[in-house]
Amino acid sequence: MLALIQRVNEASVRVDDEVVGAIGPGLLALVGVEPGDGDAQIARMADRLLGYRVFADEGGRMNLGLADTGGGLLLVSQFTLAADTRSGMRPGFSTAAAPEVAEPLFSRLVGICRQKHSGGVETGRFGAHMVISLVNDGPVTFLLRS
Repeated sequence: MLALIQRVNEASVRVDDEVVGAIGPGLLALVGVEPGDGDAQIARMADRLLGYRVFADEGGRMNLGLADTGGGLLLVSQFTLAADTRSGMRPGFSTAAAPEVAEPLFSRLVGICRQKHSGGVETGRFGAHMVISLVNDGPVTFLLRS
């Protein structure tokens, strides 16, 4: 499981001109599910999303996680994140889990994050064409693997 996280001042997801998920300050996480991912990867990713220290403490150092700040979490499924880009000029998608495998795993990740985080967890819509708007804070962007 992969997550490209971005610290944001705000972010939103639209599907067919309707906002389906939006947060204020917090993290936008684009999530890719890979073949072989399961409960262990989901649990580890949830812990990393909520605890990864990307927010400044009173001294200006990145020492606080999302759980510490109470910020929002916007989770967006993105199968292209798991693409194989090692060769050629076109991505391959055999390294991404099939939609029928990825959707329930992504849903479990969302459920765990909602259970553990009181700061609000929003999502896009799995499999839909989404338009994502964000105001990146920093910029602060990291690729997490579990």
